[in-house]
Amino acid sequence: MIAMMQIDIGGRAIEYRVIPGPVSERPPLVFLHEGLGCAALWRDFPDKVARDIGVPALVYSRFGYGHSAGLERPRTPRYLHEEALDVLPALLDRLGIAQPLLIGHSDGASIALIHAASGARPVAGIVAMAPHVMVEPMGVEAIARIAEMYAQGPLRTRLARYHTRVDDAFYGWANIWRDPAFRDWRLDDEARALSIPARLIQGVDDEYGTLAQIDRLEQLAKGPVERVMLDQCGHSPHRDQEAAVLAAIVSFAGRLQATATE
Repeated sequence: MIAMMQIDIGGRAIEYRVIPGPVSERPPLVFLHEGLGCAALWRDFPDKVARDIGVPALVYSRFGYGHSAGLERPRTPRYLHEEALDVLPALLDRLGIAQPLLIGHSDGASIALIHAASGARPVAGIVAMAPHVMVEPMGVEAIARIAEMYAQGPLRTRLARYHTRVDDAFYGWANIWRDPAFRDWRLDDEARALSIPARLIQGVDDEYGTLAQIDRLEQLAKGPVERVMLDQCGHSPHRDQEAAVLAAIVSFAGRLQATATE
């Protein structure tokens, strides 16, 4: 079992772990998990990425997930912005992490985009796996189906192995995405403000989002955007096509380093 630590952010505990690596001119990695994920559910994927690039990495569980503190209130349509603009900067400051390469999956990819687009602190680049930049009906329908599965019991039992407050983790995510107030949520302004390099990774069989998500991001972004499309791949590219995703991230990180030293 991978050992986790905790740190206090705003009077509440965040679960995290640091993957050691050489300190160099290469940017450190920060992994941002999906809407039902946590630090442990990344399994050893961050370790493989950090090893192949040769840098340290941070993996953490957001509030309501893993063994981090629970939610204080129901999520609002601003919940991803709150994470990206309030919690993440505080965590990076506490741990002394500067100018990272953000690697986000699903909700985590949206958080990476919001954080980087804000320009509040330097970010070397982002890898966005299955990012959300708008709400699509097919995604909401998929969440409704998984909510039915959760209510039946076995899925809740499986998730409870990873989340101390499993209902916070599940309903905090599922309820806001199904809330009519969230239907008009989109990240067009953030996409237009994105000026750093981004690599977008999308499975063609993603059950939560269509190619319109990365099409929109690529269309609006000011900075260089590269896309990687993966066949036989759903909403979790790093699990469905691990080798291809690992190679895509490592090559992207190498390109960032080459650009920084030119």
